[in-house]
Amino acid sequence: MSLVLEKVFRHVEGIDHLHDINIEFKPGSFNVLLGRTLAGKTSLMRAIAGLDKVTSGKVSIDGEDVTGLSVQKRNISMVYQQFINYPNLTVYDNIASPLKLSGTPAAEIKKRVYETANMLHIESFLKRYPLELSGGQQQRTAMARALVKDAQIILFDEPLVNLDYKLREELRQELRELFKARNSIAIYATTEANEALALGGTTSLLHCGRLLQSGPAIEQYHKPINLHAADLYSEPPINIFRGNISESQISFENYASFPAANNFPSIAPGDYSFGIRPSHISLVPKNGSDIELSVKVDVAEISASETFLHVANNDLQMVLQLSGVHDYRTNTAVNIYLPPEKLFVFDPLGKIIKAPSISGAGDHQ
Repeated sequence: MSLVLEKVFRHVEGIDHLHDINIEFKPGSFNVLLGRTLAGKTSLMRAIAGLDKVTSGKVSIDGEDVTGLSVQKRNISMVYQQFINYPNLTVYDNIASPLKLSGTPAAEIKKRVYETANMLHIESFLKRYPLELSGGQQQRTAMARALVKDAQIILFDEPLVNLDYKLREELRQELRELFKARNSIAIYATTEANEALALGGTTSLLHCGRLLQSGPAIEQYHKPINLHAADLYSEPPINIFRGNISESQISFENYASFPAANNFPSIAPGDYSFGIRPSHISLVPKNGSDIELSVKVDVAEISASETFLHVANNDLQMVLQLSGVHDYRTNTAVNIYLPPEKLFVFDPLGKIIKAPSISGAGDHQ
């Protein structure tokens, strides 16, 4: 059983919600939709589920054209951001509700409810009501209701976004394990690259309703197709600045220049945009080829065991992601160091020309 979308468009009041989407989800696969808010993730899921009609294009499930089928006639379940449970029903009856609607025999309902509750570790809460549960338990209940009907396709629209970090991590791992033993297609939407990297599977990048890139998340992290894709995999956002490559040197506007031959020998002379992830900039040189820039501190933003150092030199603004707690006062002068091998190079339209080198298997920063 596969899911295929061909040339799918959805326009709402002249605005593209989906633009020429062509994608295939394979049987038994776990898939991630990654994109910023309003990238088209929910629109794509609602088109798959039949909740929204597409303007043009084709949606097929197992070779059958379901584009015109209503949501009731598609064997699809969906889990939302909010904990959508029936407050007047027990956890047991919440989970059982889709089976009761389909006329499943009572004995089979009981068997499947208990199996699903056990998988999600909520078997001891079956007699409780949703308002008696924690946020994590409520979302497990919503997930159980989606899983119990054994749908062909299960859609998760940022289901963990309202939970605390530890609980998100725990449920994320459980989800991945749950689908290893199922033949259904799982599609999980998120705004967070770290979540896509942790979940694995096939990741599809969306931007402004368009599909940018599809494949393993770790490959996209190292080899993004363009500036938008690179930025999706950087938090804080990737630092971007303009520059020029000539036959002899590379210059970043008026800030720095360095020899071109040993760094980007195969790139044609011209104007480019350069990018570097905040975690790849340091306050001390790592080797003799590092590019040195003199800047002043705007603000030091401390978050747990990390410091995000916002620096500037006239109109050049950058963010460094530093391990540990660093207390820098505003206007403190510092030198920062950029390793040339960690630079992205983009053409004027944002297409990737050069991606950073991979220093090791663990280089996911």
